[in-house]
Amino acid sequence: MTPVSSRVSGASAPAVVGARRGLAVLCVTVTASYGALFYAFPVLAPSITADTGWSLTTVTALFSASQVMAGLTGIPVGRWVQARGPRPAMAAAALLAAPAVAAIALAPNLWGFAVAWLVAGAAMAGLFYPPAFAALTHWYRQDKVRALTALTLVTGLTSTIFAPLTALLEGAWGWRGAYLVLAAILLLVVVPLHAFALPRGLSSENDGYSGGQKKDVRSVVRSRAFWALTAALLLGSFTMYAVVINIVPLLKQQGFGTTEAAWALGMGGVGQVLGRLVYAPLERRTGPVLRTAAVLGACAVTTLLLALAPGPLGLVLVVAALAGMARGILTLLQATAVADRWGTEHYATLNGVMHTPLMLAVAVAPWAGAALAGPLGGYPAAFAALGALAALGALTALATRTERVVTSS
Repeated sequence: MTPVSSRVSGASAPAVVGARRGLAVLCVTVTASYGALFYAFPVLAPSITADTGWSLTTVTALFSASQVMAGLTGIPVGRWVQARGPRPAMAAAALLAAPAVAAIALAPNLWGFAVAWLVAGAAMAGLFYPPAFAALTHWYRQDKVRALTALTLVTGLTSTIFAPLTALLEGAWGWRGAYLVLAAILLLVVVPLHAFALPRGLSSENDGYSGGQKKDVRSVVRSRAFWALTAALLLGSFTMYAVVINIVPLLKQQGFGTTEAAWALGMGGVGQVLGRLVYAPLERRTGPVLRTAAVLGACAVTTLLLALAPGPLGLVLVVAALAGMARGILTLLQATAVADRWGTEHYATLNGVMHTPLMLAVAVAPWAGAALAGPLGGYPAAFAALGALAALGALTALATRTERVVTSS
């Protein structure tokens, strides 16, 4: 396979070198950012509640509030990236994140803990996938899928790296010491890489799209296709994140033990990596509308199968892996959906607008299983309802056709 860094279509040698360096930097910084700001929390939450006396419900709610803040901050961050490139926005976000995580560690009371998480949430908008996707989409243009796949494959290992690292730090210095070390990683690794190693701007020269195919931001955001796409991806994201969080209680209710449920969760992670490898050939062989409907349809079917397959364990593990594949493909679908339809000229701004409701959906998804399981009579019925929501997303995707679809071939 030709290396992704050597396939930046129509780009000059300096642009190729800059794109290669930018991809390498983002693989490190996005992984570290998700590790410190997202994946460390579920490891440390029990210690936080045991040490402080704050309820797990309250602590988790504040963490979810940070995801809401990230979603609300996504639009201005997207505009900043569009206007100035990723370096200033992502460097500023890292500079904000490091003291915010330190403030989480040193919070003297619940109010200080809450404020620190809200500040961390604002920083997440400049450190997580959306600005990184925007940068790679512009730098790699027609070869964006290869670059996006490379990034998501690396960041797919984030929990594998940071969950045990965080547990090790917590065992040595407690949850406060663990967060202080994670703040130091943000300060000493992410800040300098963003400030000095990222390419300075977004170049869209020779991006393979004709001027007649590009739409201005206002007309796109007002279009039915844009909001149909946003609604479809929101339903899919809500479903898949709810499945990840609630698959363990589902399987325990179906009679499996904690170990078997953990294996199913792990198989979902394996499937997610495989799904990201599948996306490139899928993207070459399908159009944007059909691809969106098919991926969301796969999310719906696998979620329904989890609800309907009480055993044997081997079948459940296969279905969990297939659900993980659908989730992995969905991540890359979200990264490419805007450029596939409206080109790259205003990608950062449009993607920031689209990801705001998606982040809000992800923030509330962890409660979906428990919230639905009670009134519906159990987790199987809750998963059936989630599958129906994803199926509605697949149908909604059929309304995302634009007047003139932009392709990346």
